[in-house]
Amino acid sequence: MSANSLTFVHITDLHIGNPNVQDDHLYSDTEATLRAILADIKSLQPAPRFIVASGDLTNHGEPEAYQRLKSIMDGAGLEMPVLYTLGNHDKREGFYPVMLGCTDETSAPYDHAAVIDGIHIVLIDSSKPFKIGGHFEDGQIDWLAAELDRHPELPKLIVMHHAPALDENVELEWEALSIADTQALRDLLKGRENILGILSGHIHYDRVSNWYGIPVVVGIGQHAATDVRYLHEGLRMVSGASFAIGTVRPSGLTISFVPQPAERRELKVHTFAGMTEVIRFYEMQAQEAAAIAAE
Repeated sequence: MSANSLTFVHITDLHIGNPNVQDDHLYSDTEATLRAILADIKSLQPAPRFIVASGDLTNHGEPEAYQRLKSIMDGAGLEMPVLYTLGNHDKREGFYPVMLGCTDETSAPYDHAAVIDGIHIVLIDSSKPFKIGGHFEDGQIDWLAAELDRHPELPKLIVMHHAPALDENVELEWEALSIADTQALRDLLKGRENILGILSGHIHYDRVSNWYGIPVVVGIGQHAATDVRYLHEGLRMVSGASFAIGTVRPSGLTISFVPQPAERRELKVHTFAGMTEVIRFYEMQAQEAAAIAAE
């Protein structure tokens, strides 16, 4: 590998559960998968310079789940920084106190950035409470614009849980960033030549897209794998996991997927009608939460 290149790791959809609660919506041993992947990461040569984790860190967002995640990560003996963003399964009020030791403004989106070895890594929180799909809240696009204007000489990686929508299909907004926010993101990034790529998760299969000239990389994650052969009927989840090794060269970004051993055993099937019911349930939760907040 060239002296002018560096490597990093992208993990996503960790879905760590609350060890004190039986979770019928946790379809695999995500703790064991995370430990195995961290062992793989530690064995890499040259050692990655950083890790990005693109959301759904936990399965339900309880403090106990984040405590288990923190324990696993702290105990792994990693010698590189780990940068997190949040997904629709996360809860900010659980994440902030446990993972960051922060008890102020715990309802705010977790937007942050870092410069590591000449790479400007920008992480934007696309989660919105009680929504499956991705959304930006007021002020987030302005924050992203200001952050991208910093370090103009540096190549930039954008990390967010929900990838931009590839088509303007309203019925599929649950699997991506909303169409309106996708357009806002496209407008913001248009003409910027130093965007290495966008790293995301959420849909549980390895996918690479050329989105208006920008590589958009999605990973399977560590909970379950989407059977892409079934996508015309709904969602068929099978056993499977992966992580990705990113290499940044003067020529751009390379992504190599590292699948974990799996039987591809069926775990769960959702028809499109079933997905409609799941979305309706989330919307009911949102309405109930809004009613309680208004009291």
